[in-house]
Amino acid sequence: MNDPIARKAHTRFSIPWNWDGEEANLQSRCTDDQGTVQPTMAEVAKLWGTDVEFFRKTSLIVGDFNAIQPWKVNRDGSVQNALF
Repeated sequence: MNDPIARKAHTRFSIPWNWDGEEANLQSRCTDDQGTVQPTMAEVAKLWGTDVEFFRKTSLIVGDFNAIQPWKVNRDGSVQNALF
């Protein structure tokens, strides 16, 4: 990708990956223009004083929930959020 990246914008990216047809979990991690790295679920859970299971059990997440989201590629090629 050769387009300039705006300071505050979602940026599309790609990475070569050959899917072998088996289930796979994918994650990407963002870094902003100040070098701040997107937190993991474990880091957010620690900050909130809870555990990662909390995010699986609750449907109400408020505020700027910005943890890395895991995505599951199923054997049939469908994709779903792997957190739930």
